[in-house]
Amino acid sequence: MMIALRSIGYLAWLGKEIVSGTLDIIFNLFKTGDYGKPMIVEVPMRCVTDIEITLYASSITITPGTLVVATGPGTATAPPTLFVHCLFSESEEDALEGLFDMESRLLHTLRGRAPGEIPESAGLAHTDDSESKQQTTEEDS
Repeated sequence: MMIALRSIGYLAWLGKEIVSGTLDIIFNLFKTGDYGKPMIVEVPMRCVTDIEITLYASSITITPGTLVVATGPGTATAPPTLFVHCLFSESEEDALEGLFDMESRLLHTLRGRAPGEIPESAGLAHTDDSESKQQTTEEDS
């Protein structure tokens, strides 16, 4: 019963993302200047089963502005990987944050609990403000 309720919540969220992506594309069609900022990002996954990977890749591909173009198998030391073409992300980090948010929501829906940590190989730069301020102070002296 709980997975059914979580699934409804995920599908509602995914529907909102589809509408939002569609509006982004429509808006950018009529905007002068550059159309999007296309890039391909490597996404190390926390999904492990075939159904999790399939649902994640399908969720990405059904969302306008994103498309899974390739997959990479997992190894003993590295997780399975998706290569995703993103059209409207401001940066690689921005694209990865959105993709990891989608994966977290999907895995919570399927497993009933929050997924593990984002793989270090993801390349997301999370810096502590105090560390960056200290480095700036040291560089100034």
